[in-house]
Amino acid sequence: MAVDPIPGEPAALADTGRERALLVAVVVGDLGDAIGDPGREERAELADLFAALPADLPVTVTKGNHDGDLPDALDGVAQSVEVTPGHGVRLGSLGVAHGHVWPSRAVLEAEVVCVAHEHPVVRLEDAVGGHRVERVWLRGELVPDPFEAFHDSELDAAEELVVVPAFNDLSGGTWVNVESQDFLSPFLPEGLANGQAYMLDGTRLGEYRRV
Repeated sequence: MAVDPIPGEPAALADTGRERALLVAVVVGDLGDAIGDPGREERAELADLFAALPADLPVTVTKGNHDGDLPDALDGVAQSVEVTPGHGVRLGSLGVAHGHVWPSRAVLEAEVVCVAHEHPVVRLEDAVGGHRVERVWLRGELVPDPFEAFHDSELDAAEELVVVPAFNDLSGGTWVNVESQDFLSPFLPEGLANGQAYMLDGTRLGEYRRV
């Protein structure tokens, strides 16, 4: 039975690759779902996902807390896949880490740091009390203090920190503009100064706490 793809499924990834002529794919963690060993069904889903991508497309995955035994699950895919430790990897001027643990020094000293894990969303309300929840990017100045305290040394830290939204709309998220919501990452919100919220279409909503 054929079903229409939803964002986050293999067809959506394949469309992204065709539109942008990707040179490399970087997954900011939680490619999988299982915290431990992925079962047969999840392994089949991962195989379908990679089958939708060009066989010669290099893939880098910064291991997240839901990536379990990911290297073994991806052993048979056609692509060259690098699964980095949870503290992330530096790719030229870009530092990438999932965000469930503290990024490495090398990641933090890139020009821009990208993390995920948080799945940031905002709650938008209208004048009559109706509301909806939208996935957003967070982007702002990286505050070095908490990272320097963790690493117990000064850092030539990145100027910008970007928090990536979930790729699909089935994952939950942190309501970043609701005071009662706690952040999941150990360095947020302290590590992000004056973070701006951007919707998926690029619309800037302003400082995320005030949306």
